[in-house]
Amino acid sequence: MGFFDWYLKCVKQHYADFEGRARRQEYWMFTLVNIIISVVLVGIFSAIKLPFVANLYSLAVLVPSIAVGVRRMHDIGKSGWWLLIALIPLIGAIWAIVLLATEGNKGSNQYGADPKDATA
Repeated sequence: MGFFDWYLKCVKQHYADFEGRARRQEYWMFTLVNIIISVVLVGIFSAIKLPFVANLYSLAVLVPSIAVGVRRMHDIGKSGWWLLIALIPLIGAIWAIVLLATEGNKGSNQYGADPKDATA
């Protein structure tokens, strides 16, 4: 799968899916494409004096962004509420990145089957 395919998978197949597990690759490829699209939209629409279009995009991908983050937390055996740790100033964001970059649990856990086994 290409990096854009991971993005489309999150947006089309798992738009508001807060159950199950998401691999590290799925989360980080979605995040990468989301950042690239956001930067391009801000650049283009700020130049033509329509910055609200980039805000509309951000609003449209808010739910899938949270959903893939929750499923990523499920992959390491934590509740999706652990994403809120990022709200703690300074150390919270660092700890959230560490959690999001941690390898997922091998085999099934309480949130579902190992997504790496499904793709193998």
